[in-house]
Amino acid sequence: MLTRIDHIGIACFDLDATVEFYRTTYGFEVFHSEVNEEQGVREAMLKINETSDGGASYLQLLEPTREDSTVAKWLAKNGEGVHHIAFGTADVDAEAADIKDKGVRVLYEEPRRGSMGSRITFLHPKDCHGVLTELVTSAPVESSEH
Repeated sequence: MLTRIDHIGIACFDLDATVEFYRTTYGFEVFHSEVNEEQGVREAMLKINETSDGGASYLQLLEPTREDSTVAKWLAKNGEGVHHIAFGTADVDAEAADIKDKGVRVLYEEPRRGSMGSRITFLHPKDCHGVLTELVTSAPVESSEH
């Protein structure tokens, strides 16, 4: 069962400038930042609110670290903007299998490591009305390490 909007991923050319925009315009602060070498991105998670299931909702800002990354290719084609939407679930494996049984293509054979130690997979945008959709099982969050 999907429990919340976990995050909205926003692709950007300059992570620091984009973080500053969200900080000064909306008052959002960086909750977590990291470099994901596997996906070729530097990212910042801006916490928006807590959720009733013990999780949270975030904006995920993504800057590519190499030209061959998926986000870099997406930026070259589309420019900055909303890249994907992610839904939280207690069991990404079971949720992905259930959605696959409904005819939606799941992009990863096995879920991968995502932000803040989460487990993730993606659904094909052509099967989701043009929206790249991520499924996320969050790791327990103990602190707001940057």
